[in-house]
Amino acid sequence: MDQDVWRSLLTRVSKEAGEDPRVEWLAAAGDEELNAVLTAPQEPLWARELAAFRLGVAGDRRAFETLVLLLNHREPARCAAAAHALARLGDPRTARAAAALATNELRVAYALHPVRLLVALRAPEAVPALIAVLERRLAPGDRYQAVALACADGLGELGDPCAGPVLRAALTRPGLAIVARGALDRLPR
Repeated sequence: MDQDVWRSLLTRVSKEAGEDPRVEWLAAAGDEELNAVLTAPQEPLWARELAAFRLGVAGDRRAFETLVLLLNHREPARCAAAAHALARLGDPRTARAAAALATNELRVAYALHPVRLLVALRAPEAVPALIAVLERRLAPGDRYQAVALACADGLGELGDPCAGPVLRAALTRPGLAIVARGALDRLPR
């Protein structure tokens, strides 16, 4: 487990939980105890997040649904932790779920971490999803520059020539042109 991500999650969750002694217990609990927290009614979000993260980085697929919900959360720190765990989970459903979240135009404000996760997974769903999201971000007046930048950079990293047309279109957008040019340079000729 990446210790920096773990420490950051533990610090954030500890602040949210206040004096609740279950934070320490969850940090050391076994897989079955963690799964019980995921399935028990009325558990606080911080407890479910901690349990899902630990199970996810351990490769326990019982954490999948909770991690996907957290990947689409309004708090970026929760999304980042969920993406980290999902990248290590090894569940074949992850790429499809990340693509669905990234391309959901009603939730575009929360698409940054699903986009980054798709790039990390390098799954077949990644390039079509990133192209679709970037095409929408090129519309005049679009406010989601960070998502557009992540898509352009990710398409360059994935290196699929299919991304050429959308990256060339991105060259006309101020603030996106430098990243789009770098991505185009990484595509095979």
